[in-house]
Amino acid sequence: MAVQKNPDVEIMTRGGYEKLKNELTILRTDKRLEVARKLEEARAFGDLSENAEYHAAKEEQEKLEGRISRLEYKLNKAKVVDVDDIDTSHANLGTTVKIKDLDNDATYSYMIVGTEESNPAENKISVSSPVGKAIVGRAMGEEVSVRTPKSVRRLKIMTITAPR
Repeated sequence: MAVQKNPDVEIMTRGGYEKLKNELTILRTDKRLEVARKLEEARAFGDLSENAEYHAAKEEQEKLEGRISRLEYKLNKAKVVDVDDIDTSHANLGTTVKIKDLDNDATYSYMIVGTEESNPAENKISVSSPVGKAIVGRAMGEEVSVRTPKSVRRLKIMTITAPR
């Protein structure tokens, strides 16, 4: 399955979808209750026009509702990549790609994921990251140049695998 540039679809892995869904559930329940309690406590302090606690709680509420809206939007547009549909002939969302840095001879392994799932500490890179953009759609054995904040890196795709 090739990553498509369709603004009406948010392509993500099953893990990414579940992560966002769980976050949304927590924000709608526990976090909303927590913010509501903060607002209630701040109202008890009296004059709202000069009540710093109230204004801080209102700002927190606005940020929370904004995040909830963004998550709902993404989840409503979500197209979850099915493991069985992943084509390993080319690097794509859901594949794990082993790449070799031709300049320093180091080898790296990255899973290509959606933007919300990206976590470099877990070797998960976004399809929209510089390396992700450079390798998506490329086949095993291909070499690419990637501009990173520090330099231009020359990478070679060694293997492409799908999750089991």
